[in-house]
Amino acid sequence: MTRLELRRNPHDDKVSFEVEETSDVRAWAADEPLRIVGQPHPRVEGADKVTGRALYSSDQRPPRLLYARVLRSPHPHARVRRIDTSRAEALPGVHAVLSSANCTDVRWYQEQSLLFDPHVRFVGDEVAAVAAVSGDVAEDALRLIEVEYDVLPFIPDLQTALRPEAPLIHSHGRYAGEPEKYERGDVESAFARAEVVLEQEYVTQTALHNCLEAHGCTAAWDDEQLTLWESTQSIWDVRRGIADALHLPQHHVRVIKQYMGGGFGSKQVAWKPTAIAALLSRIAGRPVQLLHDREAENLAAGNRSPTRQKVRLAARRDGTLTAIDVRIDLAQGAYVAGGEVAMVDGIYQSLYRCENVRTARYAHYTNTGPAVAFRAPGFVEGAFGLECAMDELARVLRMDPVELRRRNYTTDEQSEGKPYTSPDSLRECISRVTHAFGWQPHSDTGANGQLPAKRRGVGFAVHNWIGGGGHPPGYAWIKLNADGTADVVTGTQDIGTGSRTGLSQIAAEELGLQMSQVRLHLGDTAYGPYAPVSSGSATQATIGPAIQAAAADVRTQLLDAAAVILECQSADLTVRDGDIYLRGVGKRCSVAEVTSQVGPHMIQAEGVRAPNPKDKAVRTFGAQCVEVEVDTETGEVTVLRVVASHDCGRIVNPTMVESQVIGAVAQGVGFGLLEERVVDARSGVVLNPNLEFYEVPTVADMPSIEHAPHGVPDVEANSTGAKGVGEPPLIPTAPAIANAIFDATGVRVREAPITRKRLLEALHARV
Repeated sequence: MTRLELRRNPHDDKVSFEVEETSDVRAWAADEPLRIVGQPHPRVEGADKVTGRALYSSDQRPPRLLYARVLRSPHPHARVRRIDTSRAEALPGVHAVLSSANCTDVRWYQEQSLLFDPHVRFVGDEVAAVAAVSGDVAEDALRLIEVEYDVLPFIPDLQTALRPEAPLIHSHGRYAGEPEKYERGDVESAFARAEVVLEQEYVTQTALHNCLEAHGCTAAWDDEQLTLWESTQSIWDVRRGIADALHLPQHHVRVIKQYMGGGFGSKQVAWKPTAIAALLSRIAGRPVQLLHDREAENLAAGNRSPTRQKVRLAARRDGTLTAIDVRIDLAQGAYVAGGEVAMVDGIYQSLYRCENVRTARYAHYTNTGPAVAFRAPGFVEGAFGLECAMDELARVLRMDPVELRRRNYTTDEQSEGKPYTSPDSLRECISRVTHAFGWQPHSDTGANGQLPAKRRGVGFAVHNWIGGGGHPPGYAWIKLNADGTADVVTGTQDIGTGSRTGLSQIAAEELGLQMSQVRLHLGDTAYGPYAPVSSGSATQATIGPAIQAAAADVRTQLLDAAAVILECQSADLTVRDGDIYLRGVGKRCSVAEVTSQVGPHMIQAEGVRAPNPKDKAVRTFGAQCVEVEVDTETGEVTVLRVVASHDCGRIVNPTMVESQVIGAVAQGVGFGLLEERVVDARSGVVLNPNLEFYEVPTVADMPSIEHAPHGVPDVEANSTGAKGVGEPPLIPTAPAIANAIFDATGVRVREAPITRKRLLEALHARV
């Protein structure tokens, strides 16, 4: 049980709510033997996916479905002088057309613009939309729309945005929000006294999510009720966002998301395709489906912010850090889209023990698509700068890079002044990964200039991550049926990480049932209780404890009922694998025998995720070792192997944890070596908005990936002891690769991705 306690914020006089835990739900002890949790279990939805029974947003086919297409701006910055949609409206098969001419009251991007704004600010910005009986007819209609533009000066990239003469994109200024500044200690004094100072600049690129399933929605109205089949990481945020934008009561909007083909942070909020599909459907009086094609996905559905990081480190000769200073400039794109921001400065403030730290983060507008969260947003970019700088500092000090990290180890979240709930996790990850890898720093650079064409090197990097600990509140309902099976209902969503399976394991464990006796229902705002966005590696750590709490209540009620039937004390009963046992006697009956007698009364309960601890910080950590081979004649870098060790608290399902590590490392390889959006500076046009020219890793690029897991339950984080692992393994991969390339060649490339061209230029510059 929980209760809401109303409190008034003394700083802004706003009312805020906190949940006070009043139940005595027993947390699983760190060494508690569990039967289902901690064991590998196939994904419960696996058969549906491989047989095609799993229906995605694009698979919805309601009767009389129309198909929508969007006309997009060909210019990075312009004003629509004239738009004429009359010929498109007259085309047979067209049922609805939207543009700035007839859609004037729907605001978007946190009210920075309109849904169809006559002031377009990037190539791909939405100008008009059409719904027709087929996609081909809709595309024909787009070609009939006449648009005249007044072209304006534009900012194609971050480098241009940093120039004083760069044009204004928004009247309110150059920055997307106030600059974020942080300082502790006396940084300048520490640098003045420093024995060793390192100062370098690191650059990271614009990376694109390229989810296998693009953004999109199928929208249908039933009188005043709007149903959206949406590919999203947050059904509740989409519900609220669309209701607000279209001026609807929230209970008139239902969002359904059963399956999705990836999000990686880009699907945390309501996007324009959903609102456009809903409006077209209302005009046409028929369901409408609007899905991005690959080009639209890469132009208008978000990206990772590019950054420039000017880093200064001060240290004593024994390796002790005395000051960290960084200025971070990043490109926000044309708008602030919502969701998580790029917290590039967070890792600088917290990863290492250091009394004197200063960070400054500036988000600049550019005439490109809006930046949004991308798997461990900010920490991936920040780790590239900080962990490459730490490797460079280790070289200056002639110290093992691993030893340098150990000497600056912290057990506190220094930016918040709180100890960690798992203070030894990073230290354990470092030990596990270096042991499994057989860490031995070396250099293949040879002697007397005699260098082999192909050289091998090793690299190391560590990380922390602000996510993984969950972000309550979250709710769950459980009911036992007459046949002894259980329905578990929650309003969360499985975004491909296996939440259906892991949450079912938690329910089955606490209920004492078999996995086959538990059915998890999620992904529907009409039937499930609220759950937060699936971001920050938080779903398991947020909803798992809520399910455990509900299951504990249900189990107590079940054993109380069984005690009446068996004429014994409930304290003497246990339930396991669907059967009830009496202490000293053995099995007495099945759960179904009890529930069948209880009916028609129902055993049910609600569980609520308790707040995170107030006096401690819940974080996740990890370390990776990488071995590469570099061909100095061609610039080709081959990642041979990656060994990773990541803290995720209690491991609920080891197979799924390993899967998340492999997937994240794969994206880390792409970020470090391949992926980069290219914008033509003269025209502002994205030159590679597709999977032909935007390179992502394939099977041929994948190294051997070994996971040396650190699965110690974090019993102070939540009652299950589990934390998230979806994002963290991506954070250290790219800097570890960069450090390994230096180890192999003696050449430091400080710009990601480390392409053949950049590496060859660095090698030739050294000669």
